Amino acid sequence: MTEETNPAAATANTEEKYPIINCHTHVFTGKHVPKFLAKSILPEPLYRFLNFNAVFRFVHWWFSKGPGSWPMKGWYKRIAKWMYKTKMLIARHQWLSVIKSLLALFLMLQFIDIVCHWQFPPSKEYSSWWMTKVFIPFHNLLEKIYVLPHYKSNWFRGLMVLILFVFFQSGRNLIIFVLKNTVKWLGKIPGKQTKEMFLRYLTIGRFTIQNDQGTVLGQLKRQYPEDTGFVLLPMDMVYMNAGSVREPYPEQMEKLALLKEKRQKDDGTLTHHIHPFVFVDPRRITEDPNYFRFELVEGKIVLLDCFIKEYIEVKHFSGFKIYPALGYFPFDGRLLPLWKYAAENHIPILTHCVRGPMYFRGNKIPDWDQHPVFKQAMGNKTYVPLLLPERKNDAFSANFTHPMNFLCLLKKEFLALAIVDALKKDTTDIRVKDIFGFDGSTDPGNPTVKYGLDDLKICFGHYGGGDEWNRYFEKDRLGYSNELSQNPDTGIDFINLKGTTTPSPGKPEQLWKFTDWYSIISSMMLQHPNVYADISYILHADAEILPLLKQTLQNKGLRNKVLYGTDFYVVRNHKSDKNMLADMMGGLDVADFDVIARYNPRRFLNLPFYIGKPGK
Repeated sequence: MTEETNPAAATANTEEKYPIINCHTHVFTGKHVPKFLAKSILPEPLYRFLNFNAVFRFVHWWFSKGPGSWPMKGWYKRIAKWMYKTKMLIARHQWLSVIKSLLALFLMLQFIDIVCHWQFPPSKEYSSWWMTKVFIPFHNLLEKIYVLPHYKSNWFRGLMVLILFVFFQSGRNLIIFVLKNTVKWLGKIPGKQTKEMFLRYLTIGRFTIQNDQGTVLGQLKRQYPEDTGFVLLPMDMVYMNAGSVREPYPEQMEKLALLKEKRQKDDGTLTHHIHPFVFVDPRRITEDPNYFRFELVEGKIVLLDCFIKEYIEVKHFSGFKIYPALGYFPFDGRLLPLWKYAAENHIPILTHCVRGPMYFRGNKIPDWDQHPVFKQAMGNKTYVPLLLPERKNDAFSANFTHPMNFLCLLKKEFLALAIVDALKKDTTDIRVKDIFGFDGSTDPGNPTVKYGLDDLKICFGHYGGGDEWNRYFEKDRLGYSNELSQNPDTGIDFINLKGTTTPSPGKPEQLWKFTDWYSIISSMMLQHPNVYADISYILHADAEILPLLKQTLQNKGLRNKVLYGTDFYVVRNHKSDKNMLADMMGGLDVADFDVIARYNPRRFLNLPFYIGKPGK
């Protein structure tokens, strides 16, 4: 066994370890995010008022010039010092504390009186015994003894409430409690989806105050040991039908390339190890003829001068990133030649594979009413294209992201059907026939390909999502979600009926609808040598994922395929990166952590296994 196949042996006789590599991070900024992300969540035209460009500018102002920057100002520090001395004076003199408590009680009674007048207007006649015999007489008594003064100025009332809220913690708690419980409709606007989206993009704004990817990268680096490596995943969101972006994708990539170049000190040591990927969208291939150009030489894909060649072969970016939820299937005909090039050159691909708030915001087109490859049974051995009935954008995006779609790349049986569908579209390069040795059959019942993508190197980002990990446990009555337990070496047979060698055209439907994504992804990892998954995003819920993660790492076929990743900074509204790193280092034993964070990433990124000081 070589050091590469058994990397632990390479460091067995040395104190040095390979550096940690975070395989899933982002440093894109608010300039790369469309302005109408609220589209499809808020109705027309309300989503236009929630312009995220304005949100990012507000966040930038808040922390650079607004209240977020005040704690560093001299005047703020002087006020803080005065307030501290005042609080300590009160704390050190018992009679002042008594006066403070009485003042707080007095102000709280004023606030309660305001709420009572709001809920029970005095002009209204009441017949209940509690109101006529208890509440109103007691209220009148408090007014008579001047506990509730006879003031009528709403400004004065508002001033007292403000003093209560600002200077008294107990009063602040009371006001918040009353608002939450008496103005319940405020809890419904915005809804859960809008809140999640807004919090996530406030995080983007918070991390991009400087509007610079290098600054964001610096915030990430400082949370890790000096020699840590990072996979940087850009985003090209211009085609998601959510409005324009302020900085075009090519400029984002140019600046990433500069970050990659500016990583050496004068003595030649690396200041950081970054592995940027190239974001790929089939619609950009159509729109820009110079984005992806190739020729077929002796059956191999050879890149001509184009954007992809510049960043992969000249600037040596480390792989491709795709985000199907933005509105396409990963087996889109425009992508197939690129995936053949990636397979031939062992270039890794990382795909988003979790349900989430980033998805296509436009209208569902007729081609998306049914799956291009998979079938569903209609009885009497009749099969028709699998219906995709979801209509709302957030629900439908899972059809693009579903891990079963990648069987249409990894399995020749499904790849042939994907090519049949692709050739129906005028956007598909006709050379795909020669690239894959397609037999030319237009009969969708029995097409074949000679050259497949079985060895495609691909990582399922987020490993399907924490909800699918929980779904794996819940699916105890359905057989396909138990296949990993019954067949730990292979998992699910995606082609044939159980116990037979008979292909079943209806099996994909059953898997698509009733099987958890964890089982599907794990089975592909077991069956294909270059299929990986990272634990980014779900990592913040370490208490929920740790038991299944530990069990996963006990499977020899999966152990070397799981990658450490955090989804920085998108997941910051849950936990910081240094928190998640500590959780993993504390939750896993040393060998398990090292394999997912030090060894597996090197194999995925085609990095050498060497002995020596990391970072040189």
